[in-house]
Amino acid sequence: MGHVGRTIDWADGTVVIVDQCALPAEHRLLRLATVDELIGAIQRLAVRGAPALGAAGALGVALAAHRHGTDTAAVHADAERLATARPTAVNLRWGVERALAKLSGGTDAVLAEALAMLDEDERVNREASAHAARLLLDTCARRPLRLLTHCNTGRLATVDWGTALGVVRQLHADGQLEYVLADETRPLLQGARLTAWELAEEAIPYRLLPDSAAAAAMARGLVDGVVVGADRIAANGDTANKIGTYGLALAAARHGLPFVVVAPSSTVDASLPDGGAIVIEERAPEEVTHVAGSPVAPKDAPVFNPAFDVTPVDLITAVVTEHGVVAGTAR
Repeated sequence: MGHVGRTIDWADGTVVIVDQCALPAEHRLLRLATVDELIGAIQRLAVRGAPALGAAGALGVALAAHRHGTDTAAVHADAERLATARPTAVNLRWGVERALAKLSGGTDAVLAEALAMLDEDERVNREASAHAARLLLDTCARRPLRLLTHCNTGRLATVDWGTALGVVRQLHADGQLEYVLADETRPLLQGARLTAWELAEEAIPYRLLPDSAAAAAMARGLVDGVVVGADRIAANGDTANKIGTYGLALAAARHGLPFVVVAPSSTVDASLPDGGAIVIEERAPEEVTHVAGSPVAPKDAPVFNPAFDVTPVDLITAVVTEHGVVAGTAR
């Protein structure tokens, strides 16, 4: 398979991404030369994951600045379209605004800021995952650990290293991981398509399981802790993450297991008092009614397809960023 490398980068005036829609069948790079192409890639989830979206937002502003030059109004207009391409992940707007703040210094200043954010991503994620790994080792008596994770939170969801899957990588490198149970993560199977691919690439022992089997795995004593990422964290610690996360938190609480959220501090939205204020993106019905383009439901079946749910902070053992534990019952 080869090393994934950076999920998103800049080369010769274009944004280069790993096309996550093509995995696991093909590891394909896309070169995106316009803001419209980047927005399309974001909306169809060719690039996804909160930290990667932050980088995409910043690089998109660099694209706009290169195209429009001194027409700052046009750059601002493109930046706003980027920032609203997906409503739940706060990192997208954060990345846009951070790069846009350098616009007065010219195109090169915008690009320099975006590139600095790429370099910063791996460092921040390594620090956050190291904090979370230590917390899990302090919390769980059993060695080596058996962890359950949801969606994809590895290299593919970031510029590099990963958040929750970064914890897995850290524990594996330290000889403290027995295996990972990876939820398939319906309806788009990011766990089956992406997390399993990353774990196989790293030769980390894992088993894939249906989302609906997670609670049964906990009941059978197969799980020591749950570790997930986040797309937006409210000021009080309530956390929006991939749909299905709330149910995992409820199951973990029922079985007395630690439930740990790992994310960079840029995912914390201090402007929102609690999770009730988080806007939840709803996606196309076809994501539920079709699998790989083939219909699996009656024609015109009504669909409820939220991309995320919100886990209340009282169900979260710890929200961990590069600064350590910032919320949760363990604080």
